[in-house]
Amino acid sequence: MPPRLFDHDARTMRQQRALRTGQAATFLHDRTALQISERLTEVNRSFTKIAIVSGFTEPWRAVFPNSTIVPEIDTLPFAADTYDLIIHALALHACNDPLGQLIQCHRALKKDGLFIAALFGGQTLHELRATLAYGESEITGGISPRVFPMAEIRDLGALLQRANFSLPVADNDVLTVTYKTLLTLMHDLRAMGESNILSDRLDRFTASKVFSCAEHHYQLNYCNNNNLLPATFEVIFLTGWRPDESQQQPLKPGSAQTSLQTALNAATQDDLDPDAN
Repeated sequence: MPPRLFDHDARTMRQQRALRTGQAATFLHDRTALQISERLTEVNRSFTKIAIVSGFTEPWRAVFPNSTIVPEIDTLPFAADTYDLIIHALALHACNDPLGQLIQCHRALKKDGLFIAALFGGQTLHELRATLAYGESEITGGISPRVFPMAEIRDLGALLQRANFSLPVADNDVLTVTYKTLLTLMHDLRAMGESNILSDRLDRFTASKVFSCAEHHYQLNYCNNNNLLPATFEVIFLTGWRPDESQQQPLKPGSAQTSLQTALNAATQDDLDPDAN
């Protein structure tokens, strides 16, 4: 079993609290759901059996009204060979076993079914991570687990191949949101259900001096021309298909009719020959 980096019970409770109070901040879910919908218009397929992994139902149901929403849990309630589209919606970054999640989704797809994951990448909240680390080290002399680590796009793309998806693609979208204060940013993160869920997080309140020092550092190093604090959110999109014989296949090694060196020599000769064109 992989180490349990995240406390999923805490994540579920915080998502439910945000929904219960009517203060859920789902603008990133709204934006990402629309982006995925636009991407699907470029796929020459209609999807009739759709599953979405998310702790927030409404933003995804609004865009995909006939989908099945399943909770963010370690063992997904999927039957094999069931769906022609699975969307893992802004949750994979908080999974203890992301590869296991991809394998479960692969198994639940029908042949030639499409998988799309959207998750936060390594650029996300880099300003906040740096300022909290600075504030805590200045006030307490050490750093505690606060903002959980996020993977880089090159590493996430490799996960698709390890989970046996064909035609894997990884790309990203970077959004900068501005806030008046550090407190308003942290309130938004609570409303997103994205506050600290690390298993070894501190079990006591943080001194207010830490946040005051962090905010001062944030303002000195990141404040924009409008005196606002920028917060970066990088959403990485992973796309892959469950293999099927009908899909385009790469050529087998050694099947080329012309060597690369011959092609390069011909191209060079054309460049040197003034009568080639």
